[in-house]
Amino acid sequence: QVQLVESGGGLVQPGGSLRLSCAASGSIYSIDTMGWYRQAPGKQRELVATSTRGGSTNYADSVKGRFAISRDNAKNTVYLQMNSLKPEDTAVYYCNAALQLDTRGYVYTYWGQGTQVTVSS
Repeated sequence: QVQLVESGGGLVQPGGSLRLSCAASGSIYSIDTMGWYRQAPGKQRELVATSTRGGSTNYADSVKGRFAISRDNAKNTVYLQMNSLKPEDTAVYYCNAALQLDTRGYVYTYWGQGTQVTVSS
């Protein structure tokens, strides 16, 4: 049983910062890609940032220069540092992990339960 548990969401004023964390636990052999997605009310879920095990990162254009993704492979944890937050960043943020449960090479995708980020004055 694999679980992704997110933390760090909340209410912040425009221009403020938040740091999200997501820890993967359970019977995991290895984690390939970890990332963050978000879904605002009435909109589709969208990619925010991803990080491969080797350290390659990818960001949505809307967050480049403001958000930074990092991970601790030893702890199976991914972080999202969000700076210069804007009201349009308001959404439920979901952690995502593509991982292997054993040595057979099958990759499974798991999602966290989501954490609310609200940017408002």
